[in-house]
Amino acid sequence: MLSFKKYILLFLFLGFFQFLEAQEIALLKYNGGGDWYANPTSLPNLITFSNNNIGTSVKSKPVTVSPGSSDIFQYPFVHMTGHGNVIFNQEEAENLRSYLLSGGFLHIDDNYGMQQYLEKELEKVFPEKKLEELPANHPIFSTAFNFPAGLPKIHEHDNRPPQAFGIFDENRLVLLFTVESDLGDGWESPEVHNDPEEVRLKALKMGANILKYVFEN
Repeated sequence: MLSFKKYILLFLFLGFFQFLEAQEIALLKYNGGGDWYANPTSLPNLITFSNNNIGTSVKSKPVTVSPGSSDIFQYPFVHMTGHGNVIFNQEEAENLRSYLLSGGFLHIDDNYGMQQYLEKELEKVFPEKKLEELPANHPIFSTAFNFPAGLPKIHEHDNRPPQAFGIFDENRLVLLFTVESDLGDGWESPEVHNDPEEVRLKALKMGANILKYVFEN
C-alpha cells in the first residue's frame, strides 16, 4: 500500500502530466456580428511555429469556445479577433471575468475595426479596471524572441503606431489587447496576404512570445 506521502507525490505527478498533455488553445466565438472567425489559418500556423521553435506542445487544432461557456475554463489561452461589432451579455461578461481571475488569459487582436466596440464591452467584464499600455520592456516582448521596441507592426492601414494594452489582476497580466499591428494576419499562410517572409516571421515570433508568456506565468 502506498504511504500518504507517496500517494500525494503520485497525485501531483499525474496532475502535472495531465496538464502537459492538455495544452490546448481556443478561439473565442462572440456575438454582435463581428467576424470572430477571421484569419482561419492563423492559430494553426502559430501553434506549428511555436511547437517547432520554442518547445511548446500545443495540440495542432485550436478549439472554439463561447464567452459564456464553462468549457472556456479548460484552456489557459483564448484568442479573439475580428473587424467589427462585439457584444457580451451580462452572463458572458461575468463568466469571462471568472475565467480570467481564476488563471485564464485572453489575447484580443484587433484586425482593424474592433477597438471602438470592444472597449465598451470590456467595461462589463472589468468595470473597475482600465486598459493599460504595456511598456516596451514588459517581459512579453522578450520571453522567447526580443522585441526591444515593443509590439511589431505587421500591416499598415492608417499610419498609427502599434500598441499593446493589458488588464492586470494583482500584477498578473490576464488580458492582452493588440491594436494597429494585425498579428493574426501575419500568422496566416503566405498565400493569404503575400507578406514578405520576414514580416510573417516577425508576427509569428511575437505570437510565440505571447504563448510562452502565458504557459510560463
